[in-house]
Amino acid sequence: MVEWIISDGLTGYDEAVAFMEARVASIHQGTADEAVWLVEHPPLYTAGTSAKAQDLLNARFPVHATGRGGQYTYHGPGQRIIYVMLDLNRRGRDVRALVGQLEAWIIAALADFGLTACISDGRVGVWVARPDKPPLPDGTMREDKIAAIGVKLRRWVSFHGISVNVDPDLEHYNGIVPCGISGHGVTSLVDLGLPVGMADLDVTLRRNFATFFP
Repeated sequence: MVEWIISDGLTGYDEAVAFMEARVASIHQGTADEAVWLVEHPPLYTAGTSAKAQDLLNARFPVHATGRGGQYTYHGPGQRIIYVMLDLNRRGRDVRALVGQLEAWIIAALADFGLTACISDGRVGVWVARPDKPPLPDGTMREDKIAAIGVKLRRWVSFHGISVNVDPDLEHYNGIVPCGISGHGVTSLVDLGLPVGMADLDVTLRRNFATFFP
């Protein structure tokens, strides 16, 4: 049984971490169900365990150190944050498989809007090819990230998770090197010309979830 929780308004980052830590402990103890929590945050940057100081270009928003995997990323209004608190003790203790399932879930959800997204070798997250933009200097087609993934485990229960860009202010990414990757950019559903709202995304996320997390 997975509980779905949707929070209205903007949820503070420290509040979110405290909630997740408490829920993860309860899941491990067997006193609470697994959960998927959908939130939005005020503008902020988070630094994962691989974050490099030089990738923080302009700390124009609060910076939160976090134990999730990955480097620097941005969270803010117009971005759906999906916190996944799942018990890998019963789902299989395989972090790589979990990340792959999360990526496949998001790709399937985005396909419901007619968007073809993909994963890319060596780059965690979900990407969209941009043949409409100039290629990189080596001739490689540019790809823009539409969803970032960073998870943490405690006693084999996951938390943190995924951010999907619905319609955030993409200029807010200029204060960091997103995920430590230069050249490629970031995009959103609305930036790609898709008139998708947060509630629309929530519906398709829930519809596709059981396919990848039975």
